[in-house]
Amino acid sequence: MKITKVTPWLIEAPSPYLDTADDSKEIRNREYVFVEVSTDEGITGWGEITGTSKVANRVVCAGLRHVSDLVAGDDPRLIEMIWNKVFRSFTYMGSRGATTSIISGIDIALWDIRGKVLGLPISELFGGPVREGIPIYCHPNDRSSIKDTVQHAKAIAATGQKSLKTDPWQPHHEEESNGYLTGKLSAEAENHGVDLIAAVREAVGPDFEILIDCHARFDAPTAIRLARALEPYNIFWFEEPVPVESIHALKQVRDHVGVPICVGERIHTRWEFIPILENELADFIMPDVTWTGGITEIKKIATLAEAYYVPISPHDASGPINVLAGAHVMASVPNHYRVETSRAKLNAYDAFIDHPLDIRGDKIYLSDRPGIGIELDKDYLHGHVLEGYGG
Repeated sequence: MKITKVTPWLIEAPSPYLDTADDSKEIRNREYVFVEVSTDEGITGWGEITGTSKVANRVVCAGLRHVSDLVAGDDPRLIEMIWNKVFRSFTYMGSRGATTSIISGIDIALWDIRGKVLGLPISELFGGPVREGIPIYCHPNDRSSIKDTVQHAKAIAATGQKSLKTDPWQPHHEEESNGYLTGKLSAEAENHGVDLIAAVREAVGPDFEILIDCHARFDAPTAIRLARALEPYNIFWFEEPVPVESIHALKQVRDHVGVPICVGERIHTRWEFIPILENELADFIMPDVTWTGGITEIKKIATLAEAYYVPISPHDASGPINVLAGAHVMASVPNHYRVETSRAKLNAYDAFIDHPLDIRGDKIYLSDRPGIGIELDKDYLHGHVLEGYGG
């Protein structure tokens, strides 16, 4: 079997609606980047890259078109070889970020092909699962009022989920509208965040896990002050308190707060996680399977973290392949905490996949279908493709 083509699909499709408390709400759209790897024997694999901005989505699509020529003719069974082939072809330009996103999309698709060839789910290709259901967490609607956020939190708890994550710091600093990172936060936003988390804690009770996301927005003193302000509310983790570029700033926060720290969605490959683990800078790590290097890489990162007894909790809140790829790997990972999902209910994905995701309570259950476990609807993709990206 040989790879014949790598095709990026940039589409606009339904995103799980932000209001988990009301199923009657209309479904909003978002962009997704899916990756189709075709072979000369008619077996197709699907991956995903979906970024956080339109610029990022288009950059990786352009890169995939060129990488298609690089891997055409390769045996899709040689996943490690192809991973390194693509990785090393970018080392003079930068081997992280866009590079590892491109690798991730192809890598996930190759594992999908391998599972289909063998007639097995990807989770069976790592020695078999160690758990039946993979624990997950989700989000309420960030930027809601305190009243609405409490309603969302109660709705999440009513589904049987036991954990949620939110960024309570609204509004953002005014200068951030131009992409400038001040690292600061207004007193209004700081007080709102504390009041919001206090209200959510009261609504969901003492045993529910509340995770805080800072989105790497703050300077060290601001992050320290915010973490200390939330300590009375028993938060489960404090995520990305400072920008990822400085582990010294992360250490400064780590040394001055009493809450668990989580980092990783902006960190790529096992090599970048080594200083985090060796310097004891995080209690949890959260690489994204579609950005850090795919299934091949996140499995290695999980094993690395296992040696340090640090739990791994994939940042997988984009599309259905993102969620499933992380879940397939975490099925066999002893040190797994939870896989991230965007919302408590993910039925919005059903518009463009052939098999609904099976979420019950606070777990996602993998089917016995081969590969990743779903197929994308090609007719739907053709009808919703953007700017000429697609087959």
